Amino acid sequence: MITVGLARRVERVEALRDNLPAEIAARLYPFRCDVSCEEDILKAFAFVEDKFGGVDVLINNAGTYKCVDLLAEDNSDVLRESLAVNVLAAAFCSREAVKSMKRRSVAGHIILINSIEGHKVPVYPGANLYPAGKHAITAITETIRNELRTAGTKIKVTSVSPGLVKTEMIDVCGTIAYGGEDITSLPMLQPDDIADGILYVLGTPPHVQVHELTIKPVGEPV
Repeated sequence: MITVGLARRVERVEALRDNLPAEIAARLYPFRCDVSCEEDILKAFAFVEDKFGGVDVLINNAGTYKCVDLLAEDNSDVLRESLAVNVLAAAFCSREAVKSMKRRSVAGHIILINSIEGHKVPVYPGANLYPAGKHAITAITETIRNELRTAGTKIKVTSVSPGLVKTEMIDVCGTIAYGGEDITSLPMLQPDDIADGILYVLGTPPHVQVHELTIKPVGEPV
């Protein structure tokens, strides 16, 4: 499979590619894209169409979080960015991917990286619109499924909802109380655990759709 890695900081995808075995690195194409900008998204999908003919699998993995209270003063930019990246980008990318799949009659797969916060709002400071955005992803997944079913396609859609994962977002949180405990002391998943889950849903037979996959570390309190 050829992978096009969209990133605002494309040098990170380039660094990842440089550390891969040569035969795998040759199939990874970094592409600079700020998914909070619809124009950038359209350019990225045009690149994929022109170079590779279209999209077979979309993984909506972009996300942002800043520890700012919903009712804090002067937080408008943070709230707008949260909606743009965590909600609208997933909707725009899914729209463009499905357009490509329908045009070529491909039974593709849309995967949205959700969160357990898309199913339950935890109590911790600075959550602002992050849980709301993830609840939107839960609803978007079901909306996409219904639209694809109505259209008579064989395109699959899956929401993957991880618990705590050791990423930069945890560093943003600092030592906040999550589920009544210091977040840095809690068990966490690794990014590879989520990748394994994605490979599982991609490997299911054509008649099987994993609509929701929840992955938690053993012992997580939320």
